[in-house]
Order: sequence, then structure tokens, then C-alpha cells
Amino acid sequence: MEKLPQNKLLDLSGKTAIVTGGAGGIGYGISYRLAEAGASVVIANRTQEVADKAVADLTSKGWHAKAVKTDVSQEQDVMNLIAETKNTYGSIDILVNNAGIFPSIPVMNLTVLDFERILATNLKSVFLCTKYVSQQMITQGKGGKIINITSIDALHPSMVGLATYDASKHGVWGFTKNVALELAPHKIWVNAIAPGGILTPGVQKSMPAAPGVDQNKQLEGFSARIPMRRMGDIDDIGKVALFLASDMSSYMTGSQIVVDGGYLLS
Repeated sequence: MEKLPQNKLLDLSGKTAIVTGGAGGIGYGISYRLAEAGASVVIANRTQEVADKAVADLTSKGWHAKAVKTDVSQEQDVMNLIAETKNTYGSIDILVNNAGIFPSIPVMNLTVLDFERILATNLKSVFLCTKYVSQQMITQGKGGKIINITSIDALHPSMVGLATYDASKHGVWGFTKNVALELAPHKIWVNAIAPGGILTPGVQKSMPAAPGVDQNKQLEGFSARIPMRRMGDIDDIGKVALFLASDMSSYMTGSQIVVDGGYLLS
């Protein structure tokens, strides 16, 4: 097998990537690294203005990016996303299923609507995007990369209130493995990243401090349970996504990379 030179291993020039929920938090960290590596990045986000801002940030650096307003839990929106991407860039080479929500609601307080909303956003969206993107990749005939963002909760529960979130992430992990088998004959590699505690605005909002409690100290206490003694940064996930999107991961499919600073060890 011909070896790519080192300076080409992480080069995504000429490739097009879709990143769902790619305008903020982990999603933006991934969009940033893929665009920096040369990919044309399509950010699929529910809120147009948020997506437009992320695109403006990326294009200001001379990179290629486009925003498409998308509710990834809706089939017609996903089909439109695929069509818009194909019409703009001609092909789809990389899909990152990142969009997700994590409301903390104990089962006893959970409504059917809550349950269905979480599963639709976190799991149904992965099915819809994978189905339609992989169809396009198969038609193109040159393979592709699909990266699903799971969670350490796909392996072990982190806290009470996330039962439905945990069910959705276990589902994404199971889906990843089976679809990896299905798509391997088409040279489409399907892998997952399981983040631990990543310090994003969404995480900070989900960890409200009790009255009189300093949130910084609360986060310090959480970090103290992580062997690396710090929360993760969005770029910690962005760099692993770049690895999986690139030729660095050429012999990997059906795998899940845990990026948690060692949290599961504790």
C-alpha cells in the first residue's frame, strides 16, 4: 500500500463535511478543525443566525463554510440539507452527527413528550443523516467517513436525571457498530467519539450552582474526579474528529474513542 506523506495525512482539501449542531460548543470545535484542514464545512443548525455567525468566523480565516438551517430530527429538513450540500459543493465526504440535547429530568418527572424529543434529537437524527448521507456517498463511489458523537454515558451513567439521554447515547453507539458493518463494503468507515466532561456553555447551564455555592468551585470539584484534573476543551474533541475524518484512521471502523481525561477510570 502506498504511504501518504506526513504532510498529507491530515489534509482534507477537496472534501466536504457536514457537521450537525456545528455552530457552537463541541460542534464548533469540530467545524473549526475540519475547515482548518481544508474541508468545505456545512454547518447544520436549528437557528440560522447562530449558524451564520459560526460560518462568518470560519470564512474570515479564509476557510470554506456554509450554513443550512436544519432540524435534524425532521426527514424533510435532512433531505434538504443533503441537496443544499450537494448543490453547493458537489459531493459529501464526511458526516459528523453531533447535534444533541441533554436536559436533566428524573424519570419520575419525565413526560412522554420529553422522552420523544430527546430521542428524536439524539438518536433519530443520527439515523436520518446517516441514511441520506450514506446513500449519497454510495452513489459517489469513493467511500467516506461518518463520525457519531456519543458520550461516556454510552458506557456508564454519570448522574441521575439523564436516563433518556443515556438511552439515546447507548443507541447511537449500537447504531454505529451495526452501520459500520453495513457500510464497510462501500468503503464508508463509521466511528464514534465519546466525550467526557467538556466545558461548553451548554454544560455550564446544566450545572447550576445552588444558592451560595460558587460555580467555579463546583466545577473544580467535578474536575477533581478526573485523573487529568481538568475539564475538557472543545478542541480536545475537535482534534479527535479530525483524526477520524482524515487518513490517520484509515483502518478503523466500528470503534468508539473515549475522550474523558480518564474520568471512567475513577
